[in-house]
Amino acid sequence: MSLRTLLLALSRRPQIGAAMNRSSLTRRFVRRFVAGEIADEAFRVIVDLERGGLMTAVTYLGENVVTPADAEHATNVYMHVLERIAHARLRCLPSLKLTHLGLDLSEELCLANLTRLLDRGAAGGIRVWIDMESSEYTDRTLDLYAKVRPRYPSAAIVVQAYLRRTPADVDRLVRHGATVRLCKGAYQEPPSIAYPDKADVDAAYTSLIERLLADDARAAGVYPGFATHDERMQRHAIATARRLGVPATAWEIQMLFGIRHDLHAKLAGAGVPLRVLIPYGEDWYGYFMRRLAERPANLLFLLRNLARAS
Repeated sequence: MSLRTLLLALSRRPQIGAAMNRSSLTRRFVRRFVAGEIADEAFRVIVDLERGGLMTAVTYLGENVVTPADAEHATNVYMHVLERIAHARLRCLPSLKLTHLGLDLSEELCLANLTRLLDRGAAGGIRVWIDMESSEYTDRTLDLYAKVRPRYPSAAIVVQAYLRRTPADVDRLVRHGATVRLCKGAYQEPPSIAYPDKADVDAAYTSLIERLLADDARAAGVYPGFATHDERMQRHAIATARRLGVPATAWEIQMLFGIRHDLHAKLAGAGVPLRVLIPYGEDWYGYFMRRLAERPANLLFLLRNLARAS
């Protein structure tokens, strides 16, 4: 079993997160990637980054709620987030999971909750990103996005480069003139569905960069966000956009809070549009473990610090 596979398996063991929360050292390490458990902590980070000239996004961590009340709570939290963004006139966008809004319970419930948020976002001119989850939800997420897109052009969607189906999904989204975030993918998937080798994922990501910046995509109104901390992928996106004459207002690089923050000033200084996603919330454990799985060096950093403290 690879380290990545092990970490993804452990991400489904919330009792480990509860144990980590009892240690001040591991809590401090988690804060490298998660802004905090409440909105005030997240917005302090957001305001600080935006003062530095960066765009931001925010996600309230959670997924797979089991009651309508839980879905309503998540929806109300995002309504509050949208209110704060609008009131402070921040260049911040919410990014949410449909299972957090009740997709496991019923599509009707999820759609009603999502529509509330899209209405509020549209009123304030705020784009709302719909995250992609595991392959179990890909069709339902894309279908629901297609359903709301005609009424809410500010709705945005995420696709994952490691899925073998994604080029066809991107072609479909190009026809919608969609706003699309391209990420590599962070869930454990079988090889029949997702590329198991990093080289294949990188090749798919590179090809999808070019597809999303192609002339027909631009003509359709596609706005891509390239979510990657890989400098090679970032350089390819920048070079492709400049070669095709795509203005900096028509695409962006996206990065996660706490990962490769050393690149922020370099990218911004080169005139690259950069957005940093800030996660927060009490349900941080699954997100945190997927970040470790993406970059095992973070786990080694944690273990070294635990060893020094022991």
